[in-house]
Amino acid sequence: MQLVKFLNKLMKEDGFELIDSNFNKYVIGNPKNEKPITIKLLDKKLNYKLLLNPDLYFGEAYTNGTIKIENGNLTDFLDMVLKNIGRNETNKLSEITNKFRGTYRFLTNFNFIKKSKKNVAHHYDISEKLYDLFLDEKRQYSCAYFKNNSDTLEIAQQNKMDHIIKKLNLKPNQKVLDIGSGWGTLAIEIAKKSKCEVLGITLSENQFNYSKQKAKELNLENQVNFKLMDYREVEEKFDRIVSVGMFEHVGRKFYKTFFNKVSKILNENGVSLIHTIGSINPPRNPHPWITKYIFPGGYTPSMSELTRPIENSGLIFSDIEVLKTHYAHTLRHWKERFFNKKDQVLDMFDEKFFRMWEFYLVGCEMAFKWGDQVVFQLQLTKNKTSVPQTRDYIY
Repeated sequence: MQLVKFLNKLMKEDGFELIDSNFNKYVIGNPKNEKPITIKLLDKKLNYKLLLNPDLYFGEAYTNGTIKIENGNLTDFLDMVLKNIGRNETNKLSEITNKFRGTYRFLTNFNFIKKSKKNVAHHYDISEKLYDLFLDEKRQYSCAYFKNNSDTLEIAQQNKMDHIIKKLNLKPNQKVLDIGSGWGTLAIEIAKKSKCEVLGITLSENQFNYSKQKAKELNLENQVNFKLMDYREVEEKFDRIVSVGMFEHVGRKFYKTFFNKVSKILNENGVSLIHTIGSINPPRNPHPWITKYIFPGGYTPSMSELTRPIENSGLIFSDIEVLKTHYAHTLRHWKERFFNKKDQVLDMFDEKFFRMWEFYLVGCEMAFKWGDQVVFQLQLTKNKTSVPQTRDYIY
């Protein structure tokens, strides 16, 4: 079977047992355990679908239950497989298929304001209660900052906000814009720790309503405000601009638009901080399963895709930091909390939804652990003197 040949070529270290839909057993690679992880294929079509485009069809089959895992779980299996794949393409067929799919998507996908709002609603407006099950108590849905791998999620998320606030180098009475403000946590934290006036903007109605209510509860309405609007609609100027976990939704066609807007609304001595998932590989097509089921319109850029539109906008790279494995730790915490609340998830959704989100959280964890995914923190200014000469003010 061609699928077996492909899998044996893929697995250079460790291995598993494969049982196809006709109950034929195959040993893939060199399993370390007497009872290796066992993958059961319950659909004959998977024999060629997993060969053609495993990046898409494995996730679909796991979600709909036509792939079963025994003697281990999804984390064990993807940890082993992605360790073998690393930053490479799964196979040539998958690479060609993803290239055609990616080209079509690039030509047809336009994240205009209406489409961007729809894409955001697909993921963020599902259910408030869902996110409370696995996020930290301040509901931060972006990469945390682990000074130690043993940090709790709450500590690491606070570390992240502190780190970003220091990079912004805030001064009293400055105007701050938070693009893609989520549930308002960072904007509120900036208001609490400075004498700045903060505006957070989002396209998610759920997040907007939550943020407004939170600011009211904390008596910060005179200092922090939230608006339901797109970054392209902002016209006023700001001393500081921050964006955390939003740039992944901008879309490749709109990088020039995004950075031109940041440059236009940033004051001459202003500082901006863009925190985004990125790839350490050259530009490639987005993961087909993630974009189909989790983040429609999403894309994580390579550094080379960012430099040209940033330079052409008139902005200056004043600091670049790459958070290499922080998101793997963040996702591990989210995954464990999500699993521990399975009964509550199933009260809101069905088993298929649970498996889809399990695949999303585990797959992303392993992509940051073994693959090409990292987080870029880009500090951008308009001149060389907007931030101190050394990095001491950050640390």
